[in-house]
Amino acid sequence: MKTMRILAVAALLGTLVACAADDPNRRAKTGAAMGAVAGAVVGHQINSSSGRYIGAIVGALGGGAVGHYMDRQQQDMEAALAEQQAAHDLEVQRLKDESLKISVPGEVSFGFDSAALNPAFVPTLDSMADVLRQYDKTVVHVVGHTDSVGSAAYNQQLSERRAESVAAAFRQRGVAPERLRIEGRGQNEPRASNDGEAGRQLNRRVDIVIRPIVEGQEELSVQPPPPEGQGI
Repeated sequence: MKTMRILAVAALLGTLVACAADDPNRRAKTGAAMGAVAGAVVGHQINSSSGRYIGAIVGALGGGAVGHYMDRQQQDMEAALAEQQAAHDLEVQRLKDESLKISVPGEVSFGFDSAALNPAFVPTLDSMADVLRQYDKTVVHVVGHTDSVGSAAYNQQLSERRAESVAAAFRQRGVAPERLRIEGRGQNEPRASNDGEAGRQLNRRVDIVIRPIVEGQEELSVQPPPPEGQGI
């Protein structure tokens, strides 16, 4: 199917070029058509669920280099976020699959019932983005969570909007869009009981999971992160 789509676009380009053979502006039109083809192919790659396309565009790590690469990224990320960790404003963890997981409480990142970023959270996003740009052979999953107050449908939408707000901030700070994956999980993965405010505060959060793109296993980088409590 992918090959057929590319061939179809290429055939369209051939038709456009042939039709423009006697056109004095044919060079400009041909160039525009070729740009459209390139954009279509790259756009398809970026939007594909297959990590192999991501690896082809961004780059991939050899299997033996993954651990060292993620070690250095973790060290740099923890150094960049040392102040926030000391204040318990976020948590950095290493998962079994070599991914990094950064959990940010909702009170730090958003106002109550809002998907607008707190101004105080912006410097943290700046620091994260600096490290993400440096270690670009990764896919960045932004996952939103909520407590159980309100309807499940509303909480699902809120978690998605919050995840999109964080991803948009990363894009604005130069993190390549093709590396970003956005997901909302609503109230489905609580870290604590929703019976008390302390537990609900833990459940309102955004998780940022940074997964390495490994040569030959690129599809693993775009798979959704495991549910809370699995994969750590």
